[in-house]
Amino acid sequence: RCDRAGPCRHDPLTAEAGAGPGGRGSRIRRAGKRPASAAPSPAPGVPLDTITPVLNSATFPAMGTTTLVAVADPAALTAALAAVREVIEAVDATCSRFKPSSELCSLNRAAGGPARRVSPLLGDAIAAALEAAASTNGLVDPTMGRLIERLGYSVTFGELPRDGPRIDVEIRAAPGWDTVVQDLERRTVQIPETGAIDLGAVGKPWAADRAARAAAQRTGSGILVSCGGDVALAGEPPHEGCCIRVAERPGAAAWQDVLAFDGGIATSGTGNRAWQRGGRVYHHILDPATGMPAASPWRTVTVAAASCAAANAAATAAIVLGAQAPAWLDDLGLPARLVDGGGHVVSLGAWPRPR
Repeated sequence: RCDRAGPCRHDPLTAEAGAGPGGRGSRIRRAGKRPASAAPSPAPGVPLDTITPVLNSATFPAMGTTTLVAVADPAALTAALAAVREVIEAVDATCSRFKPSSELCSLNRAAGGPARRVSPLLGDAIAAALEAAASTNGLVDPTMGRLIERLGYSVTFGELPRDGPRIDVEIRAAPGWDTVVQDLERRTVQIPETGAIDLGAVGKPWAADRAARAAAQRTGSGILVSCGGDVALAGEPPHEGCCIRVAERPGAAAWQDVLAFDGGIATSGTGNRAWQRGGRVYHHILDPATGMPAASPWRTVTVAAASCAAANAAATAAIVLGAQAPAWLDDLGLPARLVDGGGHVVSLGAWPRPR
């Protein structure tokens, strides 16, 4: 549900979103413009009201990005931060495709072999990835690990050289999410010989959901967790909601403030994680039908959904769908904000319209 709102006053939960449709969108509404006399826009992760009497948010590096934790009750920050760290660090150690020692890398090295028993954490992550694939009709496919690596994205984006010599790659479809066999009762997973699981499309948002729930349960406070701009909410939010700045990247000139009350908000885009090889630009959102970066009219897609993982799956699928994305998102009833290559904004469903 979306409600209109007046000017955005101070709110202890703030974040910046930008960096599968498993349910309807989260409750969001438009935040009013700041008065002309207000201070300049703050840095990412800094409350929009920069005169904050108490510390209510903190950040730490993880998963190749920055994680922000914000609380409705400032007294809960220390405990909330600890709970979020525990979850994020466990997910990173278990599910990263950039760490040879991770359980996911071990599973990928066993591709083509018999089913392997996995930990509950990795099992849950893979189940979330398969759910995202099923709910997007395979547009978000976790079996593209080898396809993204052949394009050079085999290290964290911070370590990835932005330029390099030409690479020769052919059109090659993903093995397909339905070739992954998971037995939830026996906690086993089997992947095809040509596949490698990449949890990039769900890993951070799923971790944000899990971390926000853990922190809310531990502290009883309203919690916001942002993993690289993928925002999850848990617990009781402030009366006025959580003020979230939606932008293509931190400090971008074009942005929109929205107030969220539950669920999650996530942004997928083709510009932030892009690199060149031989003068050709590549980005990290692949079309499973070709194994190549999706050719999309959308520069960014932001979606609000019942969870951050669902929002990110829908946003990523919309990039791949291209021109058909608005109708698809409308059919799902998901509030969304799409920005095309020329900067034109398309608002769908209950997404707040800018004034």
